[in-house]
Amino acid sequence: MSDDTFRPFIDAFLDAWNRSSLMELAYFISKEYQAREVTGGEIADFGYEESIEGWKQGFHFVKVNDAKWDVNEMSIIPLREDEIMAILSATIHIQGKSMETANIFFNTFKKNKHSEWKLVRSYIEAGVSIEKLKDQYEQQVE
Repeated sequence: MSDDTFRPFIDAFLDAWNRSSLMELAYFISKEYQAREVTGGEIADFGYEESIEGWKQGFHFVKVNDAKWDVNEMSIIPLREDEIMAILSATIHIQGKSMETANIFFNTFKKNKHSEWKLVRSYIEAGVSIEKLKDQYEQQVE
């Protein structure tokens, strides 16, 4: 990886996610954030405000169901000197059982003018069968 500040950043981002801390996670997302999510072939484009609302709903679901996130880092790809893509898979465990689907996030992080990493773009494949990810998923869990 070309920038030694990214690893601590992504670790903090993932920690906020795993703890369902909306206030912390929101700090890592650029106000100019743009995303596309595909769920069952339906495409939805959204920005920062809609993203925060989605995270709020997801974190609420995890908390009220006493569930846990299972977020796996699949790949980190330097795109440019100031941009890095993190490919992540995420599912939820409820009462020790994994949901049958996961979301795959192609998240692009960029350094801003203050040299802070921020999530600027995402492409999300939602509702992917865990079975389809099984080989990759199991490697990440080990």
